[in-house]
Amino acid sequence: METNKGRRGRRKRRQRFKQSSVRPVNLCHESRYVELRKWLKQHGFKCNSLIPVQFSDTGRGLMTTRAIQAGDVLIALPEMCLLTTATVLQSYLGGYIRRWKPAISPLLALCVFLISERHLGTESQWKPYLDILPTSYTCPVYFSDEVVSLLPRVLRRKVLSQRNTIFQLHTHSLAFFKSLQPLFSHPVEDIFTYDALRWAWCSVNSRTVYMEHQQSPDLAKDPDVYAMAPYLDLLNHSPGVQVKAGFNHVTRCYEIRSMQGCKKYQQTFICYGPHDSQRLLLEYGFVAPDNPHSVVYVDPAILQQYFFEVDKQFQQKHLFLKEQGFLTNLTFGPDGPSWKLMTTLRLLCLRPEQYACWKSVLLGSAVSQDVEEQSLGAAWALCRHLMEENKEAVAKVCLQHCCGERHNHTTRCFTTTVFASKVCFHLSFSGLYGLPFSFFPLNSEN
Repeated sequence: METNKGRRGRRKRRQRFKQSSVRPVNLCHESRYVELRKWLKQHGFKCNSLIPVQFSDTGRGLMTTRAIQAGDVLIALPEMCLLTTATVLQSYLGGYIRRWKPAISPLLALCVFLISERHLGTESQWKPYLDILPTSYTCPVYFSDEVVSLLPRVLRRKVLSQRNTIFQLHTHSLAFFKSLQPLFSHPVEDIFTYDALRWAWCSVNSRTVYMEHQQSPDLAKDPDVYAMAPYLDLLNHSPGVQVKAGFNHVTRCYEIRSMQGCKKYQQTFICYGPHDSQRLLLEYGFVAPDNPHSVVYVDPAILQQYFFEVDKQFQQKHLFLKEQGFLTNLTFGPDGPSWKLMTTLRLLCLRPEQYACWKSVLLGSAVSQDVEEQSLGAAWALCRHLMEENKEAVAKVCLQHCCGERHNHTTRCFTTTVFASKVCFHLSFSGLYGLPFSFFPLNSEN
């Protein structure tokens, strides 16, 4: 008897295709992962229960081949596998760093090492690790000006500040880069470019684990808390996961212990911290689904649009709020406006004759019914304003999408634009208005 014929057969085939299209893809056979695991084994790392896998929703990650019980060590990476400032100072760069005054920062030392090792190519002892690092990142410092303009105002300002930080770091380090010329046959200007430093900066910023080190006299006094952790940094983030992480001075390993456990053949997650989506995007280049820490930031400049024209005391109130630290981190959360935002709005809604109440309002004192209603109205007006900003940004991307398809321009810039607009949409109203999360970008390849 013939099978899989007709409508029923087609339905079954579609179901099988759908299931196979979302099935995790084992990456163990790829040469770069084979070389990395071989290299790690030579440095004392023993872990056969976590394998690299390409997941349909989060991209590259690690899957466990055995059940992880609550309290078990998920991964233990020997100290020899960690890339820290001690690694850099013990390398061929050490003498140059020690002689340079003023001393460079721990962050710059790691960046310089990464750039140098990548330039060495096959001669680098760290090549197996460098080969699995992304060649570029989805962090906003990689966004074009056009894409950055689509982001919410508060995030846009932080992106520009972050971009300027890297630019200044590169500019102020040119003389130090030049001092390294004896190490290279190629001009250092062609090696330590802005793009190279941006890549290294994002690598350190997004992939290191927190690990305190003894302050080196050869480096600046900036906090030295970075450790690049090969293989361990393939673990993706999930805000609901509980882990305990840190360096074990007895085993001399950086250990991550699962507090909840994990089923066999499931992706293993860690939590990078209680970060909202804006922080995740800035630091790591992705947003997380169902993030309980998601908030929407309110730009203090928007307050002026609603109060400046009608309140002659606005400038005084604005200065007072700034001095008291009430003009930073004004947010809406899943439960509505934050206490800090509502307190700010209550003060801005006070009448001139209520000047004496300013301090007490910031301390949590109740206000009159009419002031409370006015402040709630202002909060709703801010919500509407943010929604309109978001609609305009999405409309711009839709227009660019149509133009891109019409002219068949499938470029990286366009892909990044769409990515940023979705992030913008998520950062603005995910969790507040019940929007479908399928629209939002998730973890990018780590």
